Amino acid sequence: MKRRQLIIRIRLLSGIVCLFALLLIGRLYQVQVIEAKLYQERAESQYVHTKTDLYSRGSIFFSTREGELLSAAAIQSGFLLAANPEHITIPKEEFCNSLRDYIESPVERCVERISTPGRTYVELAMRISDEDADVIAKSGIDGALLYKNQWRYYPGGSLSARSIGFVGYTDDETELRGKYGLERQYDDVLFEGRQTLSVNFFAELFSNLGELVYDKDDSSNGDLITTLEPSVSRMLDSVLQETNDEYQSKLTAAIIMDPHTGEILAMNAVPGFDLNDRSGATIEQFQNPLVENLYEFGSTIKALTMAAGLDSGAITTESTYYDAGSIELNGFTIKNYDGRGRGQVKMQEILNQSLNTGVSHIVQKMGKEKFRDYFLNYKLGSETGIDLPNEAFGLVDNLYAAGDVQYATASFGQGIAMTPIATTRALATLANGGKLVTPHLVKTIKYKSGKTKEIRYPEGNQVLSKEASEEISRMLVNVVDDALQGGKVALPNHTIGAKTGTAQIPDPVNGGYYEDKFLHSFFGYFPAFDPKFIVFMYTVEPQGVSYASETLTKPFMDITRFLINYYSVPPDR
Repeated sequence: MKRRQLIIRIRLLSGIVCLFALLLIGRLYQVQVIEAKLYQERAESQYVHTKTDLYSRGSIFFSTREGELLSAAAIQSGFLLAANPEHITIPKEEFCNSLRDYIESPVERCVERISTPGRTYVELAMRISDEDADVIAKSGIDGALLYKNQWRYYPGGSLSARSIGFVGYTDDETELRGKYGLERQYDDVLFEGRQTLSVNFFAELFSNLGELVYDKDDSSNGDLITTLEPSVSRMLDSVLQETNDEYQSKLTAAIIMDPHTGEILAMNAVPGFDLNDRSGATIEQFQNPLVENLYEFGSTIKALTMAAGLDSGAITTESTYYDAGSIELNGFTIKNYDGRGRGQVKMQEILNQSLNTGVSHIVQKMGKEKFRDYFLNYKLGSETGIDLPNEAFGLVDNLYAAGDVQYATASFGQGIAMTPIATTRALATLANGGKLVTPHLVKTIKYKSGKTKEIRYPEGNQVLSKEASEEISRMLVNVVDDALQGGKVALPNHTIGAKTGTAQIPDPVNGGYYEDKFLHSFFGYFPAFDPKFIVFMYTVEPQGVSYASETLTKPFMDITRFLINYYSVPPDR
C-alpha cells in the first residue's frame, strides 16, 4: 500500500515538473519569438551606449635599417559622438547643423534619425579626435554625448598599403577582422576579441557597477614586426607614382628584396589608396597584383633561359649561333623585335640585343624536356609561400605542349604567365648562387604573453649551380655596362646585373595579342657578385613609349642609387 502511494506521489510530482517546464518553454517562445520585436524596441529605448573595453588589435611595425620599429598599423584613441534625443533642447535641425563638421551623415539624415520616437541614443560619428571632442564639449550642446573610443589607424596612410592591408566588418557586422594584406594573413595573431557590456538607465543608477561586469577574451594574440623598411618603402612609392604619372600607365609596381634571405624591404603598386580613408578606392586597388595577378613578362625571362642553358652545358659563354632574324616553328614565325638578322652571334649579344631567335636556339640545343625541367624547377607555376593572402599559381601549360613553338615563346617570356613575386624569386636564383628563397614580409611575432617568435622560412632547392649563377651575373653586368642605353647608366664603383623586358599583352576576347598594348618590365641586382638587393619593376600599358629601356631604366637607377647610399653599400670595382 505504501509503495503504491509513493509511486502516485512521484508521478504527481513529475507531472507538475513537466507542466512547469512546458509553461516555461511556452513563455520563452512568446518572449523570444512572438513578442521579440516589442521587447527589442523596449530595450533600444532604454539603451544608452554599448561600452567596450575599447577596440583592441595587435600592431604591425615597419623595421628601419637600424632595427628600430615604426608603426604601420596601430590603435588610435579618441571619442564616439552620439545624441540623446530626449535631452536635446534646441530644434533638431539646429542641433544637427551645429555638429555638421563632425557627423558622418548629411544633416537631413541626422535630423531623421534623432527624430525617431522613443530613441534615447543615436550614434553620429565613430572617430572624433581629442581636439574636436574638446570643441564639442565646450560648446555645451544639450543632448550631445561623447564616449571614449578606439579604432584601427595607419600612420603611413598609403605607405605599402597593398601589403599592409586593412580591417573591415564581418558579414554579420559584429567584428572587425583583417580583409587584405598582412591584416588578413595574420588575422589570427592580430585579432583580439572585444570586451563588451551594455549600460542602460538602470545600470547607471548604480554608479560604475557596469564596469565591474564584462566579458574578457584572453586568447593569445600579438604584434607583427615586418621586414618592410619605411624609408625604402616611401622612396619606392614615390618612384612608382612618378613613373606611372609620366607614362600614364594603368598600373606600375615593384618589389625590393634581399635575394639571399627573401626578406622584402618594400613592395607596392600604384595607383594606391589611403588606408585611413578608402572612400573612392576600388576593390582592384585593395588587391595586391604583385601576388595575385599573372603577367607575361617578355624578355626579362631570357635571363632565366640563358642561365638554364649555361647550367645544363648546352651552351657556354663562347657559343655562337647564326641569327637570320627569324625562325619557322610549327608553321609560326618567330622574329626578333626589329625583324633584323645579325649573322653569327655570341651568347652575350642574345642578352645585349634581346634576341628572340637566340633564346629559341638555346631551347633547341637543350631539348624541350630539359628546358621544361629547368623552368619548372624555377617554380614559375607554383606559389612562393609568401605570407600574403590569395597568391596565384602561374600558367605554364605551354611547357607541356607537344609543339616546338610553345617552348620557344616561353624562352622569351610569352605564352607563360607568372605572378611578379614568383618571377622575382626565380630571378633571385641568378643573384644568390642558384637557390630558391621564400619571399616574406614578417620576421617576428611578439605575443602579448611576452613570448617572441622568430619566424624561420625554409631554405629552397638548389636550381642552378654557383658557377652558372656567377656566369649569368657576368653576362648581365655586361648588359648594363655596354648595352643598356649605350652603357651610360652604368655606375663607376658598383656592378649591376640587369635585363629589360617588353611584352605584348594578350587579348582575352579575340585571342592572340594586342598590337598596341605592352607591358614593360625590368629587373636588376647589385652589387652583382654579392648582391644585397634585387629589384623587379613593371608598368602596364605605358603611353607614348615603345620599350622598357625607355620607361624603367631611370626609375630603376633612381632606386639603385638610393639603396647604395642609404645602406652605404661599399664599392665592388
